[in-house]
Amino acid sequence: MVICRVFPDGGGVYSAAKQQGRLLAVVGALLLVADLTVTAALSGWAALSYLGVPEKWILVSTTGAILLMGVLNFYGPRHSGSLAVALALPTVIVVVLIILFAVPHLTFTHMEPLHDNFQHTWVSFVGVILALSGVEAIANLTGTMKPDRGSVIGHPQVGRNAFKAILPVAIEVSLGTALLGWAMLSLPKELAPEMIKRKEDMLRFLAEQYGTMNFGPGFGHIFGFIVGVVFALLLLSAVNTAIAALIGLLFMMSREGDMPRAFTKLNSHGVPLAPLGISVGLPIIVLLATDNFEALAGLYAIGVVGAICVNLGCCTFNRHLKMNVLERGLMLFTFVLLVAVELTLAKTKPDALFFVICVLVIGLGLWAYAQRLSGTRTLTVSKEFADIVRPDVVEKMSAPVSETQKILVSVRGLTPVLRFAFEEAQMRNAALYVLYIREIAVLYGGGAAALPKADWKNDPEASAILGTALQIGKHRGVTTIPVFVNAPNAASIIVDMAATLGVDYLMLGASHRGSMSKLLRGNVATEVAGSLPDNIQLVIYG
Repeated sequence: MVICRVFPDGGGVYSAAKQQGRLLAVVGALLLVADLTVTAALSGWAALSYLGVPEKWILVSTTGAILLMGVLNFYGPRHSGSLAVALALPTVIVVVLIILFAVPHLTFTHMEPLHDNFQHTWVSFVGVILALSGVEAIANLTGTMKPDRGSVIGHPQVGRNAFKAILPVAIEVSLGTALLGWAMLSLPKELAPEMIKRKEDMLRFLAEQYGTMNFGPGFGHIFGFIVGVVFALLLLSAVNTAIAALIGLLFMMSREGDMPRAFTKLNSHGVPLAPLGISVGLPIIVLLATDNFEALAGLYAIGVVGAICVNLGCCTFNRHLKMNVLERGLMLFTFVLLVAVELTLAKTKPDALFFVICVLVIGLGLWAYAQRLSGTRTLTVSKEFADIVRPDVVEKMSAPVSETQKILVSVRGLTPVLRFAFEEAQMRNAALYVLYIREIAVLYGGGAAALPKADWKNDPEASAILGTALQIGKHRGVTTIPVFVNAPNAASIIVDMAATLGVDYLMLGASHRGSMSKLLRGNVATEVAGSLPDNIQLVIYG
């Protein structure tokens, strides 16, 4: 909660560690890459287990599910969190019902006393640390949270809302997990072999057993099926969210110069292609390498615990962050505790250590390659020359303001609507704003603040379109002002730009999105028409 408060624009490991050192931030981000990779693979495997897919088909079906999520993310993460939000209430209901059905049967009879050996107890404690990933996810998304009441524009505060988000995670980890664990240990000992066999879909097994104990085998079977479907869908949404988050993380690192520039190349839907391929390929590689659920689970914790260690350590020793002595001391204690957990995981799970080392070696190799290319690119032009030919200086000097009317046209290419807009501007003696939006359909931990600054001359497609528009305007005698924006959603930017510029007419081309794209991302013209101020005339051409 303290990290969320002091980093209102995103308190994930990459943002927090960057203030202490670029290399440290990259290491933390790569640990998060390892975590998200295993999350996608593990969640997919568990989802298919909850659906009752036979064990021999789990690997193939999980691979297929990950590929399907990759296809959906090809169109952008517009609805990535929708399924998880829709399933939140059903999930809470079925978990509460399992606990309520188990309450009459809870017993301490089958529990073993605390082990005398501290090492055994410590290793067992380390084994239940997995649920911490929810806390890191919340810290990473503070930039997308609604600011607290009374926050000042430009200096948002999200401490109270972050507390509301973290509290359910804390309750789940401490109370929910304990009660479900107790319910599992309260089952008769003769069910132990079946429990080991059903460890991949344990909540469905608990629902079946306690449903049968209370209301008979018919109810137990139906209740178990419902629980299986709910958790399967929830876990599949976790696969989708992990892939979308991995795409966003790799893209953000590339924009910051910590990954090769090739990672910023976008498809027609604004999704970076290389990060998409990596985000789908890595979980599949891990699946094929491990080939069983237990091995997958063993890889999980080392990445997220390592990322949280880096985050906590950087915040603890960052004296510029506003924290009182108690908060800093508590953070230091937690940091030391999690370092011990990370070292224990490295010692007791050699496969996990090997996996995370592979991710770090490959990732740092790409980082070094990106730094080398970045250094070469920086030397190609002097700073003095760059300052003289800055695009914003040229555009401010060349933009006339004598026209009485303004027209805004949003284009995706040299389309008929652009020609129509020039004809109208010429006839009405109006200034023509040509808007090109580079849709960046990735999840940003830092919200709007993380969006890269836009310079249309550095974007090949935008440069070709807007440069041609300037030439056409010069030839026709129409004042033409190019506008280039990076944005996750075209419709909202078009409406905002039209209102900000105070245009009289907004011109759009007819939508050419395919059926799948419209289903996943919506229709831009329809969204704009529903939000545009009444004093702006909307013209849809084509």
